[in-house]
Amino acid sequence: MEKDIVVVLGIESSCDETAASVVINGRKVLSNVISSQIDVHTKFGGVVPEVASRKHIENISLVVEKALSDANMTIEDIDVVGVTYGPGLVGALLVGLQYAKGLAYSAHKTFIGVNHIEGHISANFIEYPELEPPFMCLVVSGGHTFIVYMKDYGEFEVIGQTRDDAAGEAFDKIARAIGLGYPGGPKVEKVSKEGNPDAIKFPRANFHDNSLDFSFSGLKSAVLGYLNTKKMKNENINEKDVAASFQKAVVDFLVDNTMKACKIKNVDRIAVAGGVASNSFLREKMMQEGKKLGIKVMVPRPILCTDNGAMIASAAYFEYKKGRTTSFDINAIPNLKLGER
Repeated sequence: MEKDIVVVLGIESSCDETAASVVINGRKVLSNVISSQIDVHTKFGGVVPEVASRKHIENISLVVEKALSDANMTIEDIDVVGVTYGPGLVGALLVGLQYAKGLAYSAHKTFIGVNHIEGHISANFIEYPELEPPFMCLVVSGGHTFIVYMKDYGEFEVIGQTRDDAAGEAFDKIARAIGLGYPGGPKVEKVSKEGNPDAIKFPRANFHDNSLDFSFSGLKSAVLGYLNTKKMKNENINEKDVAASFQKAVVDFLVDNTMKACKIKNVDRIAVAGGVASNSFLREKMMQEGKKLGIKVMVPRPILCTDNGAMIASAAYFEYKKGRTTSFDINAIPNLKLGER
């Protein structure tokens, strides 16, 4: 007999957040605990994988215990343990994966490995409980940039993806180049509010095969070239204008391709997911273009855009409802593709 209420514990450790959450039926969050390592990695100018793994080891038991406590539950009340097994940093992934395996095995719970990108998409089911597939989703974060057509729960078609840097990675590199430091995305966004987004015309990639893929390496090189030319000529650099113009080039590219994907698939709903989805300029531009074209744009609140356990628990629930469970001999897959199992 199928249960009406399925309680899922979701665990996430793919990069530099140790997170755990308890979610009912993929949509109702009872707890969402995130231990961030930003302060630890800021002094290095980016995430150091070995340091991240060590911090996950230190934090994971405490984070999971707090998630259960905040939900007023014990492991006995949990039906499913879901955990990220890829993509991500292999050492970081292994910490969460091995912990979740041990917990599920010892407590005789159903165990489900979750694709991190699928988790980001699933954050929208929490923010919008009425949301059902099909819809288009732009997944944009430090490590990933995808346009995904979600045909059904757990069924995806990649419409476009980056051929080099992810958008968030490009933000980090340009932030470093203009002296803003790490993490780049929020810092570029902040100074861009005081800059002129039309001050500098930076290029964007154009593919001759009518692809909706992205490429940010050329844009990144153009910004670095602009900065170097200014320095060689001993000319002043307006960092605010550089940041704003760069951000506009990235966001225009993301929005244009996503809107084109909707037209191709005749879809009138777009969900946005991933860390860069917190960017206010991206949100505003997406909403504006969506309104013009009669497309509803959905964006989760920032806490659900960052890496978190709630999105993993949600994705695990829908895998469970599809009858997909995971063997305990599963390994971490740092380059896991969307839709692979």
